[in-house]
Amino acid sequence: MEISALQIARAAYQPKLPKALQGPVKAVEGEATQSVGNQEEIKALFPNTYGMPVITFEAGEKTELPAFNVGVILSGGQAPGGHNVISGLFDGVKSLNPENKLYGFILGPGGLVDHKYIEITSELMDQYRNTGGFDIIGSGRTKLEKEEQFEKGIEILRELGIKALVIIGGDDSNTNACVLAEYYAAKKYGVQVIGCPKTIDGDLKNEQIETSFGFDTACKTYSELIGNIQRDCNSARKYWHFIKLMGRSASHIALECALQTQPNICLVSEEVEAKEMSLDDVVTYIAQAVADRAADGNNFGTVLIPEGLIEFIPAIKKLIAELNEVLTDPATGESREFANAEEQIAFVKSSIAKENLAVLESLPADVARQLCLDRDPHGNVQVSLIETEKLLSRMVATKLNAWKAEGKFCGKFSAQHHFFGYEGRCAAPSNYDADYCYSLGFNASRLISNGKTGYMSIIQNTTAPAEQWIAGGVPITMMMNIERRNGANKPVIRKALVELDGAPFKFFAAHREEWAKNTCYVYPGPIQYWGPTEVCDQTTKTLKLEQAK
Repeated sequence: MEISALQIARAAYQPKLPKALQGPVKAVEGEATQSVGNQEEIKALFPNTYGMPVITFEAGEKTELPAFNVGVILSGGQAPGGHNVISGLFDGVKSLNPENKLYGFILGPGGLVDHKYIEITSELMDQYRNTGGFDIIGSGRTKLEKEEQFEKGIEILRELGIKALVIIGGDDSNTNACVLAEYYAAKKYGVQVIGCPKTIDGDLKNEQIETSFGFDTACKTYSELIGNIQRDCNSARKYWHFIKLMGRSASHIALECALQTQPNICLVSEEVEAKEMSLDDVVTYIAQAVADRAADGNNFGTVLIPEGLIEFIPAIKKLIAELNEVLTDPATGESREFANAEEQIAFVKSSIAKENLAVLESLPADVARQLCLDRDPHGNVQVSLIETEKLLSRMVATKLNAWKAEGKFCGKFSAQHHFFGYEGRCAAPSNYDADYCYSLGFNASRLISNGKTGYMSIIQNTTAPAEQWIAGGVPITMMMNIERRNGANKPVIRKALVELDGAPFKFFAAHREEWAKNTCYVYPGPIQYWGPTEVCDQTTKTLKLEQAK
């Protein structure tokens, strides 16, 4: 495999570990826990893994452990640092006993069900240390939720002598990990299941999980690109750039990128919903900012848009909720089948409530069509396929033309469009993500050696130097509640949305009027791996503000 000079140099980087993980550990148990919602229902669904204590690791005495094998799965979308989770797990497992083996299941959870795997050797692992991507074993979106899948999985786990399975994924993947842990515990199969918190969207976090891995690197990658566009924007001074950013269920990426780059406008989906803004309200807000800047002679600017914005506009959210219901077959829980798109659209229009039909028909035809058609494997609207950035700029142009016809000065308006998604998912991890991910993986090996199952690996206090980070585990059931999915109530990990009373949003809200009116752009530049600590090892603005650092 041909590798770059950067990869050769990065391979030599040894990620930092918390002091507690630098030698033998002992597990200190906290109080019993309960789920964040629907406690009785979650307890009934997970009787063997509910109520377990939060774990913190401290320095302990060395003990000899018999050899055991571990399996690892990468699940869902890619996020920078996945290879470092595996390398931390690999080194952690080998440090417990050199005879231990690590097996990777190919292309996600489907590899477990289909018995497709490789042994991860030191020679293989060394090719992927501190690199982006998930290509060491690949990832997939197969959902682990059926008994026959669990039974197919246990066949290969027993064949390979695997004592524990580590699932690296987001909220849906770790929900599956929780279900699998409960099933194997109930059956007394003797296989542990541990999760690791991954998602660049940043929506897998809570009081125990400070941040999901990959968020730091992805936001720095996007912010570099936004900064480059803003520099160009401020040079040519003739375009408004509408930039859509990943984040279907939450606006953490858009908010973090705004904090790093100070654009003229950043929309936050959670605020749009809280203020019950209509699509026209959003368009008017942007158009007014365009007109105000034009009055100062500035016919240019940047607008950041979270990809899930459309789902947070209350009227459209109600429409989507009903669409998800009518497009799900109640008998099977699967998506209904149609002969063609026209038949599906006709069925939708004849099935939804009048008020929702009115909303659907008020939307541009291409957007309405998209809402009626494709769904992802979890039954959700594929909002990334809706070109929200083009929709908004088109509607802003229409609004400005209407104002001009009324005699209002609006200057010149010309738009450029961008969507940053895949550009950030496989970037080489920042020093923060390289260290954080390696620690998460190494820590998972200690949860395994301490006999834990149904836990998620957690590393806390990460705005401090790495030696002061706190390692441990949190029961996955603690993060769960019941939500409506695919026309049925299901146990899922609660997504973390942007908190409008939180420090990051408050800081943004306090400065956005100035950023809208004036040109206050910041140009972060590329991720730095070597140099001053304040440049190379900085955390996200979000984390600094949350922890008041």
